Amino acid sequence: MSLADQAAINDFEAQPLSARNLPNSTYDAICGTADRWAEQSALRFFLTPDGFQQSWDWSYRELGAEITQYANAFSALGLNSTDVVALILPNLPETHFCIWGGEASAVVMPLNPMLEAGQLAELMRAAEVTALVTMAPQADAQLWAGLAAHLNDVPSLEHLLLVDYRRYYSPDVPSSEHVLLKYNRLQVHVLADLVARQPTDVRVGRQQIDSDSASSYFCTGGTTGLPKIAVRTHGAEVFDAWALSAALGVPGNGRTYFCGLPLFHVNAQLVTGLHVWMSGGEVILGTPAGYRSEGLIPRFWDIVEHYGVNVFSGVPTIYASLLQQPRIAQIDTLEFAVCGAAPMPAELIRNFEAATGVRILEGYGLTEATCVSSMNPLDGERRTGSIGLRLPYQNMRAVVVNTDGDYERDAAVDEVGVIAVHGPNLFDGYLDDQHNAGAWLLIGGDRWLNTGDLGRQDADGYFWLTGRRKELIIRGGHNIDPKQIEEALAEHPAVSMVAAIGSPDAYAGEVPVAYVQLADGARVSSEVLLSFAAERIPERAAVPKHIYVLERLPTTAVGKLFKPALVQMEVARVLNEQAERNGLVIDASVVQDPKRGLVATLSGPDVARMRPLLSGYALQVDYVT
Repeated sequence: MSLADQAAINDFEAQPLSARNLPNSTYDAICGTADRWAEQSALRFFLTPDGFQQSWDWSYRELGAEITQYANAFSALGLNSTDVVALILPNLPETHFCIWGGEASAVVMPLNPMLEAGQLAELMRAAEVTALVTMAPQADAQLWAGLAAHLNDVPSLEHLLLVDYRRYYSPDVPSSEHVLLKYNRLQVHVLADLVARQPTDVRVGRQQIDSDSASSYFCTGGTTGLPKIAVRTHGAEVFDAWALSAALGVPGNGRTYFCGLPLFHVNAQLVTGLHVWMSGGEVILGTPAGYRSEGLIPRFWDIVEHYGVNVFSGVPTIYASLLQQPRIAQIDTLEFAVCGAAPMPAELIRNFEAATGVRILEGYGLTEATCVSSMNPLDGERRTGSIGLRLPYQNMRAVVVNTDGDYERDAAVDEVGVIAVHGPNLFDGYLDDQHNAGAWLLIGGDRWLNTGDLGRQDADGYFWLTGRRKELIIRGGHNIDPKQIEEALAEHPAVSMVAAIGSPDAYAGEVPVAYVQLADGARVSSEVLLSFAAERIPERAAVPKHIYVLERLPTTAVGKLFKPALVQMEVARVLNEQAERNGLVIDASVVQDPKRGLVATLSGPDVARMRPLLSGYALQVDYVT
């Protein structure tokens, strides 16, 4: 049984965490389960949606052997705990082997292959990456073409390790031996060949790893401009995976999880990776592109049925897309689904559960707290719109801060405050120390993470988010830093002030838009500004969908941009536009409620007809009839 309520969590914590005897490292954690469930299925991978029935399979014994080989391969290059291995890879079994084998030898840094090559080089340079694992030129020509021009921009880089598809394609497909033998000053290796020479049953040259050792670097809070890189530890990753298992309750033979989110994201790495393998479960890794793979969503229910999937994790756009498919199945093996990367509209949850019979567990987490901090209980009351109960042994509270951003007091029940987190899953801080300013709150002599999110805790321990103090725009679960949009538009000579915010979107949750104020006497169209921004913003997802020119942007009494007013204005604009598009007459007002957060109120003759039109939006709407 899962931990069904706050009382059950408190009882579970009666035994000290130290008595739980958690492994010191992610490598020890996986090796421990590899010994325990040696012949049980651990990982299955299929290459294409149409060929989903053909899989490459690993037992726990084989998984442990592969990870040990990869760890030995990195050690054979002379890498140690002070070296950083960057991974620019799609969702392959090799990506998992590199993550967990890499953490046993060095520090791994999974990066988003969809970022511009210049951004990737900037991130690697900031992290002083020693080795890069990426796709061989003939395996991904487009990725390679961009990277090749920037490899010399990373002076710390010594090793280039190339991955191909030889394991999954027929032998007549050229492999990486036929490509570059060296690239300027770099030592170039064919990863499969390097790994094949390593033992599978003994860890060669292993350094001592303890729970405080750095395990991974993950980019967070936007990935452009000055890189913001979170330093995570073995202990934090092991604890968070274990605590999630404790919260959900684990059957005797674990659960089968489908992984379609990208492995450069902490959700895929932990929820559909380490957590599964620490609990004796099975991971189904679906195509190198995951959910983005053309044809995967239309075949999703066939895939779930074929593999007996019990759990999958997704962002709201995935659930919305699944509801649009001709076949919507109710499959007995499915126990629940997880959503936590972005707010999920309550109507979408109700519609999905009614159509599929699958329970959706909303949760909350962030890279700086490893991945998961709270979750609606599996066997207890699931409160739609809530992010659930805190994980065991991890504290979480809403707090009131003063004008300097320092802790003042705990918020009262249902009083909105800043969400703060404290526990073994916290990261060590950002690699660049200037990013640590404001990241922590000192409470009772302990260091708590200031999440930047606003929320409240009700009398039963459930947390509810009401807004974000940090200004990230979350587009389909992807974090966009508004600063990169603002800095790009500010370069235009006609622009005096600019503010980028998230606009509600039925498919992506939010899309970026920008509001600008022109310099006195200047004239420029929104279309010109959009083209200007698109040329200067390297992250395609961050290019604004719309740019609006206002005579004056709202400011505070001291002249600072006041984005909440723009957010209210944008929500009202979206609501009115939706009504006009459908020939409806409504009156929309948007306010910041002190308890609920942003709330829209609709009235007018056609208000009842608006309800189904807004079912896909993550908005709180009151309908006044």
